[in-house]
Amino acid sequence: MQELNYDKNPLVLSQKKEVISFKCELHENLQKAMKEFVEEHPNWDQYRILQAAIAGFLMQKGFQNRDLTRLYIGNMFSMSFED
Repeated sequence: MQELNYDKNPLVLSQKKEVISFKCELHENLQKAMKEFVEEHPNWDQYRILQAAIAGFLMQKGFQNRDLTRLYIGNMFSMSFED
């Protein structure tokens, strides 16, 4: 899997100007599952999966924030919310 670099993903950049790129290591099984999912669902990519997963986790743990909710819903349902 290629390095996570939001500078290369115009969809992410168009959603929010405040983007922070980070590097993380994934367990091999998780990486394989993500790759298979992306191959079967071409409207998803690794950036969208990670954003939805992190936002969903934070929401489940009780973190409430309007921008986080918009990001989560936008990623899950391919929607774009303009402020």
